[in-house]
Amino acid sequence: MKVTERILAIETSCDETSAAVIQNGTEILSNVVSSQIESHKRFGGVVPEIASRHHVEQITFIVEQALQEAKVTMDDISAVAVTEGPGLVGALLIGVNAAKSIAFSHNLPLIGVHHIAGHIYANRLIQELTFPLLALVVSGGHTELVYMKEHGSFEIIGETRDDAVGEAYDKVARTLGLPYPGGPHIDKLAAEGEVSIDFPRAWLEPDSFDFSFSGLKSAVINTLHNYKQRGEDVLIENIAASFQASVIDVLVEKTKRAAEQYQVKQLVLAGGVAANRGLRAELEKQFSNREVELLIPPLHLCTDNAAMIGAAASIKYQKQQYSDYDLNGNPGLDLEQQ
Repeated sequence: MKVTERILAIETSCDETSAAVIQNGTEILSNVVSSQIESHKRFGGVVPEIASRHHVEQITFIVEQALQEAKVTMDDISAVAVTEGPGLVGALLIGVNAAKSIAFSHNLPLIGVHHIAGHIYANRLIQELTFPLLALVVSGGHTELVYMKEHGSFEIIGETRDDAVGEAYDKVARTLGLPYPGGPHIDKLAAEGEVSIDFPRAWLEPDSFDFSFSGLKSAVINTLHNYKQRGEDVLIENIAASFQASVIDVLVEKTKRAAEQYQVKQLVLAGGVAANRGLRAELEKQFSNREVELLIPPLHLCTDNAAMIGAAASIKYQKQQYSDYDLNGNPGLDLEQQ
């Protein structure tokens, strides 16, 4: 393969410090991720100040390790990419300022990347994207259906009106007494339990692709409270299975309808909750006999990582959509304006 570009990418939007080197937009030369889960676990969630301090401590070493593992030097790098938003503003600023410093000192183009665009483009590291496509984005802070007619074009056709699906998982997990992060624990319990409770499904308006999980979360909490009030034992694996069944039912059904209405050729799964085994299995089942091609990234590319940022940045590099040195961390960055 002829080398046309090598992008050094940095991701610090939440509680992972990551750097990667991506070649020609699709080849991972390195992808180093330092997770802070153990530091935040005792607080039951991410503490922004602690996350920022960890990023400051780690960022230089992680970038150096990414270059070493890729067996390249800065002389081999074509551009520097970084997540500019959304995310925790303090955490974003660490990555943005590191990227600006590296780009300036080596006279390289600087590319700001939307975090969700990165999650979508993680799929391109496995297989080339085919347009038009639909992305189901499921993470701690986002639940969206994104229509893409071409590279770099994002239209949000459905989004959550309250809690993102990852938030709902974490809050239900906390109620069940499970450790942070709650999603993987509920997914594991759900596989062991039975769907014994008919929790609500928020379908909203008949033609809406929006989501709502606040009512479901409240229903789970109220059910647990009622069990305890009556002094009855509760099988938390059945609660987990029933909760997850409701979530997956709504996600998959709305995705199917959107894929049909927009006549897409490809469906891609994106975001941290894309690691959920129940969701992956149901999507594979529902789309096995459809003309729409289903792409699901491997587990190591579902959670936050810099490789996905480099993959998304490659499209901007080819279009010479570079950022100025006034680039800043933007926690409210709009995907459709990318």
